[in-house]
Amino acid sequence: MSKKNVDQKGRIRNKIVSFRMSEEEVKLLDRHVLLSGLTKQDYIINSLLGKEIAVYGNPFVFRSLHDELVRFANLYGTAIDSDDEEMMVWVLEMILAMRSKDKTIVKP
Repeated sequence: MSKKNVDQKGRIRNKIVSFRMSEEEVKLLDRHVLLSGLTKQDYIINSLLGKEIAVYGNPFVFRSLHDELVRFANLYGTAIDSDDEEMMVWVLEMILAMRSKDKTIVKP
């Protein structure tokens, strides 16, 4: 019998769920995951279950926010698609909420 795979909260997660995504969807998902500071697994599970995603300010999250702002600034003067607009709104909401130095609740 194999060893049980227990996570940090004592849950046994032994089922694998996989699905296909387009290249654009994967890039958008990766950007959301980087900004959340969560693992991809935790981000997807919280999003699918409708749980709130709490983002705590740490150097990794701040670096991801910085990279998104730089990315958006580089798009200035070009056609901006709806995904980039959505990400910018998300980034600005996170920055404003982090000014209170507390956790930030974001929409999945």
